[in-house]
Amino acid sequence: QVQLVESGGGLVQAGGSLRLSCAAARSSYSITTMGWYRQAPGKQRDLVARINSGSTTNYADSVRGRFTISGDNAKNTVYLQMNSLQPESTAVYYCAVDLQVTLWRSDRYWGQGTQVTVSS
Repeated sequence: QVQLVESGGGLVQAGGSLRLSCAAARSSYSITTMGWYRQAPGKQRDLVARINSGSTTNYADSVRGRFTISGDNAKNTVYLQMNSLQPESTAVYYCAVDLQVTLWRSDRYWGQGTQVTVSS
């Protein structure tokens, strides 16, 4: 129904920046929300940031002020600009998209994840 293509992960030094991208391809339904979640080894998957079609955003307290999420509705693409990265930000970052598949149900789809590693 939808494929999520993620890019932008990699290795960066502490204090550096990365920009993640996620494009939703071949979607037949309206996208209500796109966002980013992250999961470090041995920990649960947590929200980083999300944005809806009206450009309303939500951020985890730990990243507010340093990370910025934005979207391009025409391209069904979401971006995550990550600044002032620290080693504790090291994790696999997953893109997620919510699709309005019926009038009464929204389904969530996940990307495969992209590794972000921050060195000291």
